[in-house]
Amino acid sequence: MLERLHIRNYRVFNDLKIDHLSRINLIAGKNNSGKTSLLEAIFLLSGAGNAQMAMNPNIIRGLEPGAEVPQTIGQTFWKQLFSELDMSSAVKIAGLYTSLGQLALEIAVERPPITELPLDRTGRISMTNLPDQRSLIFQYSDPLGKKSEGRIHVKGQGIEIRQGNREVPFAARILQSRTGNAQDDATLLGMLRKQKQGEVLLEALQIIEPKLRSIEDNSASGTSMIWGDIGLPELIPLSAMGEGMTRIARLVLAISSVPSGVALADEIENGLHYSVLPKVWKVVDATAKQFNTQVFATTHSFECIEAAHEALGADDFRLHRLEVSGTENRCVTYEPEAISAALKHDLEIR
Repeated sequence: MLERLHIRNYRVFNDLKIDHLSRINLIAGKNNSGKTSLLEAIFLLSGAGNAQMAMNPNIIRGLEPGAEVPQTIGQTFWKQLFSELDMSSAVKIAGLYTSLGQLALEIAVERPPITELPLDRTGRISMTNLPDQRSLIFQYSDPLGKKSEGRIHVKGQGIEIRQGNREVPFAARILQSRTGNAQDDATLLGMLRKQKQGEVLLEALQIIEPKLRSIEDNSASGTSMIWGDIGLPELIPLSAMGEGMTRIARLVLAISSVPSGVALADEIENGLHYSVLPKVWKVVDATAKQFNTQVFATTHSFECIEAAHEALGADDFRLHRLEVSGTENRCVTYEPEAISAALKHDLEIR
């Protein structure tokens, strides 16, 4: 698993170091302290210089296919990756991974040596609609110092991507707080069933709905989705059982889909009543251990922190609070004893 992280010049992070990472890591902090950015940085590192990450909606927030013409993507989206929007300073993400060693990713902007000036309809040089011809360079370094480079840039009316040639160091999946796809859920359940481990999801969902007898991944409605048997004359879609059922399903599927990798969950408590959170954390812990998956999750909830501490204690669990003071970033990591004291005295640790 990841033991340490060092992030520079990425979004809100000028320079952030996090040591003492654990199997399950809960990330707290005020708004705009970088909780989601931390998940994104880990996801980027997992790509081993995959330049296509610059078009991934989990990284380029708010990007919708076709929403922007290619010439404006650099300014509208890629610029947001750099701290204080300064594209002259490279993004640097480094991590120590237990079984691999030191991994590093650098994302920088390169200006082309030759600039092409477009012509308007009359054949004259157009100076009002100049395309952004800079390239976004992804350079990945493995523990042996071998480098791999990918790049992405606007070409004509499209995007050209040149990939690196390195294998990904570890698998990673991001679970966003309010997004998801029923068809993707069914696909992941099908993969779990293929490994004869479909009962992992069923047992997790039965925590919320004890009447649930079985689950199926089929396309009875014309689109693949997960269906459940709760004793009614017919199966019903998982989404019809409530937001909490869908949230737990996606947590379990995200963790199980990246064995020996990293699962990243933003605002993990969304859709879940505080009373079930201790049980949810036990499910997260059991699934993470079964699939040897490291978990990073963000939260705004005091009850979520309390439930994690109650369910997991000192076993493979750490709370990290991100703090920003001016242009300085820091991470405060709480040991279990410190969490107990903070909860007892009602100290702010969110």
